[in-house]
Amino acid sequence: MNVLRMIKKLTKRSGLIVGGVRALRAGVVDVKKVFGWITRTPKIKGYLRKNHLKKLQLGTSNTVMDGWLNTDLVPTNRNVVYLDATRRLPFSRDIFDYIYSEHMIEHIEYQSAVSMLHECFRVLKPGGRIRISTPDLKVYTNLHSEEKTASQTFYIDWVIQRFMPEVDYCKEVFLINNAFRAWGHQFLYDRETMRETLVRTGFEDIRYYQPGMSDDENLRGLESHGDLVGGREINHFEAFAVEGRVPNPKK
Repeated sequence: MNVLRMIKKLTKRSGLIVGGVRALRAGVVDVKKVFGWITRTPKIKGYLRKNHLKKLQLGTSNTVMDGWLNTDLVPTNRNVVYLDATRRLPFSRDIFDYIYSEHMIEHIEYQSAVSMLHECFRVLKPGGRIRISTPDLKVYTNLHSEEKTASQTFYIDWVIQRFMPEVDYCKEVFLINNAFRAWGHQFLYDRETMRETLVRTGFEDIRYYQPGMSDDENLRGLESHGDLVGGREINHFEAFAVEGRVPNPKK
């Protein structure tokens, strides 16, 4: 048994083996992207032909929604269309009525996000709306206060127990660092930064909502991140949703 444990340890430390596994995984992802690119055009044409109200989801992951053109950089199944949201979107101007993205924008660099929002503005119809859900930077920074609310304490304990159970001191410090560094996060937004970014990319009538809430029935009840992480109240605490409208006529 000791020999087997030693072999496992050496295997995990082997640069050749670890590199080979990573290369294999990257190869699988590349195959999915190539296949997705080949099959993308007919899927897009089919969606646009069949749907009068045209709605685009960016960063679908496993959350496929009926009536939406579900897209992702790495399609999880045949109902998800390959699309790199940081590049020029493969659509003409003024195509979509709605664009939605949940817990995706924080995973790309800020300038890539700006480019994505410019493209969203381009492909949305005049009067079309965008909705983005993302973690709130201010929620995290507010955790670093001497006096904490019951909600803050509950959130800290929940995150630490779930993701960093070995931490038993200065929990909020570890949590804040984890929020910036984990899960591939690249840039975290507060509400003001998000509002200003949307305005600078052309959007107006900027409104904030709790996840799941909206004045527009087509944008209501969309968020599912809370269900995925096992705590809807957690998502309501840490995230906000923001909507912006394309001017009519476009400026």
